[in-house]
Amino acid sequence: MKKKQFLIAPRCVISWKNKYFLTMKLTLLALLLFVAQGFAINSYSQGTRLSLKIENQSIKQALSTIEDQTDYYFLYNSRFVDVEKKVSLNVPDNSIENVLDELFSGTNIKYEIVDRQIILSNQVQVETQQKELDVSGKVTDASGQVLPGVTVIIKGTTIGTITDFEGNYSLNNVAGDAVLVFSFVGMKSLEVPVAGQQSISIALEEETIGLEEVVAIGYGTIKKADVTSSVSTVKSEDFNVGSVQDAGQLIQGKVAGLSLNTTSGDPTAGTSIRLRGNTTLYGTSTSPLILVDGVPSDLNTVAPEDIESIDVLKDGSAAAIYGTRGTNGVIIITTKRAGADYKSNVEYTGYLSTQTIANKLDMLTAQDYRDQIAAGTRASSDDLGGDTNWLDEITQTPLIHVHNLTFRGGNSKTNYLATVNYRNAEGIFLESYAERFSARADINHSMLDDMLNFNLGILTKTEKMNSYNANVGFDGYTYRQALIYNPTSPVKDENGDWMEQPGAFNYDNPVSRIKESDGETSNNLTRVTGTVTLKPIEGLTLKSLMSYSKWNQTIGYYETKKHISTVRSGVNGFASNNAAENAEKLIDITAEYRKSIGEHNFNVLAGYSWQDFVGRSFYAYNNDFQSDQFGYNNMGLGSGAKEGSTSWGMGSGKTKTNLIGFFGRLNYNYKNRYLLMASVRHEAASQLYGTNDPWGTFPAVSVGWRLTEEPFMESVSLFNDLKLRAGYGVTGTQPDDIFLGLASLNYSNPFYNNGKWIQTLAFSRNPNPYLRWEEKKETNIGVDFAMLKNRLSGSIDLYKRKIDGLLYDYSVPVPPNLVTTTTANVGVMENKGIEILINAIPITSDDFEWNTNVTFSTNNNKLVSLSNELYQATSDYFTAGATGEPIQTFTHRVDIGGEIGNFYGFKVIDVDEEGKWIYEDAEGNAVNYDDFDHSFENKKVLGNGIPKYIGSWNNTFKYKDFDLSITMRGAFDFQILNFERMYLENTKTVQYNRLKSAYDPVFGKAVLSTDMDLEYNSYYIENGDYWKIDNITLGYTMTNLGKYIQKARIYASTLNTFVITGYKGIDPEVYSGGLTPGNDGRDKYPTTRTFTLGVNLTF
Repeated sequence: MKKKQFLIAPRCVISWKNKYFLTMKLTLLALLLFVAQGFAINSYSQGTRLSLKIENQSIKQALSTIEDQTDYYFLYNSRFVDVEKKVSLNVPDNSIENVLDELFSGTNIKYEIVDRQIILSNQVQVETQQKELDVSGKVTDASGQVLPGVTVIIKGTTIGTITDFEGNYSLNNVAGDAVLVFSFVGMKSLEVPVAGQQSISIALEEETIGLEEVVAIGYGTIKKADVTSSVSTVKSEDFNVGSVQDAGQLIQGKVAGLSLNTTSGDPTAGTSIRLRGNTTLYGTSTSPLILVDGVPSDLNTVAPEDIESIDVLKDGSAAAIYGTRGTNGVIIITTKRAGADYKSNVEYTGYLSTQTIANKLDMLTAQDYRDQIAAGTRASSDDLGGDTNWLDEITQTPLIHVHNLTFRGGNSKTNYLATVNYRNAEGIFLESYAERFSARADINHSMLDDMLNFNLGILTKTEKMNSYNANVGFDGYTYRQALIYNPTSPVKDENGDWMEQPGAFNYDNPVSRIKESDGETSNNLTRVTGTVTLKPIEGLTLKSLMSYSKWNQTIGYYETKKHISTVRSGVNGFASNNAAENAEKLIDITAEYRKSIGEHNFNVLAGYSWQDFVGRSFYAYNNDFQSDQFGYNNMGLGSGAKEGSTSWGMGSGKTKTNLIGFFGRLNYNYKNRYLLMASVRHEAASQLYGTNDPWGTFPAVSVGWRLTEEPFMESVSLFNDLKLRAGYGVTGTQPDDIFLGLASLNYSNPFYNNGKWIQTLAFSRNPNPYLRWEEKKETNIGVDFAMLKNRLSGSIDLYKRKIDGLLYDYSVPVPPNLVTTTTANVGVMENKGIEILINAIPITSDDFEWNTNVTFSTNNNKLVSLSNELYQATSDYFTAGATGEPIQTFTHRVDIGGEIGNFYGFKVIDVDEEGKWIYEDAEGNAVNYDDFDHSFENKKVLGNGIPKYIGSWNNTFKYKDFDLSITMRGAFDFQILNFERMYLENTKTVQYNRLKSAYDPVFGKAVLSTDMDLEYNSYYIENGDYWKIDNITLGYTMTNLGKYIQKARIYASTLNTFVITGYKGIDPEVYSGGLTPGNDGRDKYPTTRTFTLGVNLTF
């Protein structure tokens, strides 16, 4: 059945001033589209002709026929317009007006054509519109129980009342054409037209809190009420608002157990993501599988403004249908789509943002240097006569502007959605930027009475951003130089040349590094997705999805002859070029059958999936150019290649992987009370090519019991919904390496023979035909509830994960093996935790509403074993992480049987009178620096970098047309290794600048001591607990602003607004995944605080 809908003609010109030419072109494009559509609408009714021949059919059927032949839509209220009346008519090739005149002849139906919308009304109804009436009635619930306190207002006004203790109400002087709105906490709001009636009694139904909504569960959807696994859904209206960079930031703090960290303010950086702890040791990505409209993608594939909802499949029973890709969970991103249910409109979203560094490090200033020189604690030669804040010199006040246009249109047979998005984001640092242009189209066409449906999706995206060398983003080493460079040094000398010290290693003018280099990355993505859906018989749906994606990247980088690196190397310039191309094909074929037999409801799914990936790469670098004019665009001009220098080179590579899988799922419920979901996937992929059995089987089962559907719960009014869930599922992990079952060869050292260098090959990996997939076996028990007339709802989940067959490299003898290590499935890891989500409506009234939700999660991660009868670990621990130069040691230790994420180093407990560290040795004794044995045996666990507890608190306040949302989140019971303090308090080089915290009255003596080596110890391990007031948004919404603007919203927003923490670094939100969580690197791009002004318009 078609949904009748309004159409407002979009003939509004949107314009904005911008210094970017591309933005001007987008504005011109939008203008042309608006004007063209406006002219088309004005002329449409004059040129529309049709034929209508019906025999003893209802007016409703006739209206449907007209909609099929034209682009007109009908709007009417069936309570007042009789569309069931039977008529016969034959009007060949005539105007729409003549056809309607004939159709409605002899009835009370009147019509009005507004653009492509035809509004039907009853003449008798129209006559009552001017009358004012006294209206009264009674309000009850569905069982007939009276409802006191129900709000009754006249729609579009502030005039209203509430029902008394008997459920009665009365209103005086109500217009005959008014609409009454009945609302009550925990009940569905109801709008009732007065239509000349003086007595209106109604029954309100209980609000089901989204139980009838559908959620994505992989290769399909299911009603929320029927979900038996741990699945979280976030709709677009609940997304974080403001200058978000990717889809991850939209749901930051919204999903219990999902850790999303924004650890960098770099506009090219994304969001790191982790769900329910670590799952592997092999260096494989711990990020969940991310699907955009069913196609494997990343969080940056589509613009955040283009996303409709995000579903997170958290436990094994939900993710097992994705087999080897499901161990880390699955995030399903659904974009805004075309559909017959949407009315034709145009939406514009735009905002302007700026940023500041969230927290600047407190370094010594030029005056501090001079004060120290005057005090005799610094040499006078360190005063170079200037006064430079180097951080200010390399930073800017950035502007970020985003513009998004969405077009919807069509009819019930053919409809479309098109979006155009432009984002231009400057970074805090000079020459730091990210520019993105994307366009997307979604087109639906149905035929054969909706039995056959075609969908075509097209996505194209172009990105440009800064780069350094072969890396995307800003050079963190330059930031380090801005911190340590002498603040008394001017930027340039008296001759206008850069103030440099070429003889000082690792000591560069940061402004020179930026200005004397040039780098740009260009990414291009094109994706075409086609879906064919056939419904040959009732209940059966056959679907085929085919997708082709092609991604290209080029990275060009150049250092001029004045760049400090080339000056030190004695060459005139350095250039590099990198290129990559990935092509990915996907085919998913599914058959789904839904059937109800009495009160037994079945949904059976079977499918086949095939995925093919080909990646190619190329690089080249050269140096010593006669001119800087061509940069990285004419690599052959460099002398390095011609002279046979070792500072030039080139290379290329190719990677090919594929995956094939068969899967099935059964959903069953009895009386909507007893629920069952079972699935299985049988799959093989290239990673295990060469093994005896590259296939894996991944089963899952989950059950649910909706207690509130039981007869014995009818007398329990506390709960509106109560469901118990339990599930078990097995998933796999895909290693990054391919062909793990085969021996591999790599290029080795060349040797000189007979006047020529001969390249050699050497074995790099032993074959192991017995490898299998790492398997995560997960049990999840949960409860979903809604109570107090749905004012309080939520879920609680307890989970335990056992990851079996962890891949690890073991030492083996040579011979008989080819190399000294072999990869084998031996290890076992465990994860367990609790996740809690609480939603509440503490206050609701006519003008004001407060919605709040709280999330809380815990996670404990342990490595259980790393040996079996065949392969033995060489010790009961291994180390991970690195401090970098000059300390050069590891940061973490992973003990078999212990937690992952432990910091490991020397524990200091005090400072002696000579200003030297006092340590605690392995026996717990206090030992001074000179007597302490700095051996591995005296190192200790210093803390853990994985937060034990993660929580968030989200609030939305609505007062009339104003709305205020506040998102807060935090992490607790974890530690951070502060690299900035470790290296910037005592730099061991006198002229290097340092943090003022180095002059701590107690520990400053040890920190600044020249009698002790610089080391990693517990003094630099800090408590990382924090609570962030993250996203604050204040908005105002206006409706019915005229003929062309349906709705407008303006808002102001902040991101990363304020943090409460004892951590002394820039930001306590550091990466907490992998084997080295909690390392706060010294060269990372500082996090930023963002301020945004935005507008949303609907035409």
